[in-house]
Amino acid sequence: KQEKGFAYSPDSFMQQELEASFIYEDTPDQMKATAEVKADMESQRPMDRLICGDVGFGKTEVAIRAAFKAVSDNKQVAVLVPTTVLAFQHFQTFKERLKDFPCRIEYISRARTTAQIKHVLQDVKEGTVNILIGKDVVFKDLGLLIIDEEQKFGVSVKEKLRQLKTNVDTLTMTATPIPRTLQFSLMGARDLSSITTPPPNRYPVQTEVE
Repeated sequence: KQEKGFAYSPDSFMQQELEASFIYEDTPDQMKATAEVKADMESQRPMDRLICGDVGFGKTEVAIRAAFKAVSDNKQVAVLVPTTVLAFQHFQTFKERLKDFPCRIEYISRARTTAQIKHVLQDVKEGTVNILIGKDVVFKDLGLLIIDEEQKFGVSVKEKLRQLKTNVDTLTMTATPIPRTLQFSLMGARDLSSITTPPPNRYPVQTEVE
């Protein structure tokens, strides 16, 4: 809490346009989580917020809005995901939501060739990539770190993250927080946003084991 971070500007007109283009209606919790994240980003203190919510409750939309807010202030965004499939899924979602805005999104995973990855990493270093989905790399000006499915990352990865995010705004998303993360949130070492209201007409998730 003593660290000094980057204080982002208030919402731009493009930020308002992005949020108005969301085809679903925001749930009350989603609106609250978005407002809390933006307030964190606009303050001098580096954000360390956990967003906890079930699958399909709209955590990713909150992350997209936060990412675009960072990009609007010429900062880069890293989205850390634990699996190749999730990296591609997020890439598609982010690309679709931000297609009408001046924002370059890339992803790296095992599914991409070495040449493709090398080219993307070079562009990230030079600052021409705004949002990178995948794993931690060297950024020109990293402003926001988004960690999805935090419970699937090992301890060694988390230690590396702690060094990376000393004064970088950090947004963590999970449906099932691990006890350590939950303990940090409950004792106040981490801010917590809980999304408990399901979107209208949402069907419950059914998990079947063959």
